[in-house]
Amino acid sequence: MNDKKNYGFTTTILHNDRQKGIEHGSLHKPIHTSVAFGYGDARQLASVFQGKEPGFRYGRQGNPTISALEDKVTKMEQGVGTICFATGMGAIGAVFQSLLRAGDHVVSSSFLFGNTNSLWQTTMAQGVGVSFVDATDVANVAAAITGQTRVVFVETIANPRTQVADLKRIGELCQERGILYIVDNTMTTPYLFRPKAVGAGLVVNALTKSIGGHGNALGGSLTDTGVYDWTRFANIYENYKKAAPLQWGLAQIRAKGLRDFGASLAPEAAHHIAVGAETLALRMERTSANALALARLLESDERVAAVYYPGLASHPQHAISAELFRSFGSLLSFELKDGIDCFDFLNRLKLAIPASNLGDTRTLIIPVAHTIFYEMGAERRASMGIAESLIRVSVGIEDTDDLLDDFTCALEAC
Repeated sequence: MNDKKNYGFTTTILHNDRQKGIEHGSLHKPIHTSVAFGYGDARQLASVFQGKEPGFRYGRQGNPTISALEDKVTKMEQGVGTICFATGMGAIGAVFQSLLRAGDHVVSSSFLFGNTNSLWQTTMAQGVGVSFVDATDVANVAAAITGQTRVVFVETIANPRTQVADLKRIGELCQERGILYIVDNTMTTPYLFRPKAVGAGLVVNALTKSIGGHGNALGGSLTDTGVYDWTRFANIYENYKKAAPLQWGLAQIRAKGLRDFGASLAPEAAHHIAVGAETLALRMERTSANALALARLLESDERVAAVYYPGLASHPQHAISAELFRSFGSLLSFELKDGIDCFDFLNRLKLAIPASNLGDTRTLIIPVAHTIFYEMGAERRASMGIAESLIRVSVGIEDTDDLLDDFTCALEAC
């Protein structure tokens, strides 16, 4: 490859490992399982630990296989650096453990993945204030900001009700106020949308989902886009200010969030994710097309009370989604009309699998209120628009006609 040429998304990811040279001419970065790295010169070892030169210290803080994946994700998000974690929740948790202190304040979208909501409850118990707002309107975010607000956190397409945050205008607000803007890009992926374009300073990706794409490895990542000015962030420790300000955030997160808390990605998982990422664009094209076809089918069926998918003209944020996203993703949800038992419906499906993951090659379906959002209680579910009959669908790459026929037959049986 010509390193001066601007290649396309898939070409860049497919050939990225080879740009740095791979052992023995391998086409994939090998799996390095060693947790320790030896140096012929003890002074070099000390220099690596002190951050004076690049190198690997200990497996908990990364290794060559994980580093190769981090570089891949950085290229996907057009960022300046990435840190990988054992899970997406490990990545989100590392941000708040390493960057926030008691007395700080966060403005968060109220439309959140259930475990992220649970994490915020823990964060609040540790002395950090959190205001939950309807982030589909920037005015709600602006009204919640205080003098102690350090972070604004949103998801691109909310799981499971598919609300879309007012991404661009929130980014402009955060830039104006000097607030760190963190966007969870899991449901869109870097192929459909790059949060850097709307001013996000940090981007979260649950690599377990569409980037890995095959349901065979857990992983998460944080990418610094280079947009945020870390000299405006109050909580950077002095010992992480030795490098250029552009590196302050990731340096502190890697030490305080990865090293100290140990949510380290395994090299075997990193390899699975890296290989899966090569077909991200192809899979997202297929799953997005399947999801739109299924959403239209469900919307036209008299047994369905409501369908939530940004690709439908009826979706409240359809226009903003069409403006920002390459397509509308693989996540949709819907409610059956009163009198139809959601469990009976689910049990009649032959292809769609009752399971809790997202972004798999297979279509996965789950009753939300009874499973992944059960713990938060009926009152909190209601505040998030989660009906008791809501069913979430992570649409896969099956042949479209087969998928639509599966849902049609199950609905007719109801």
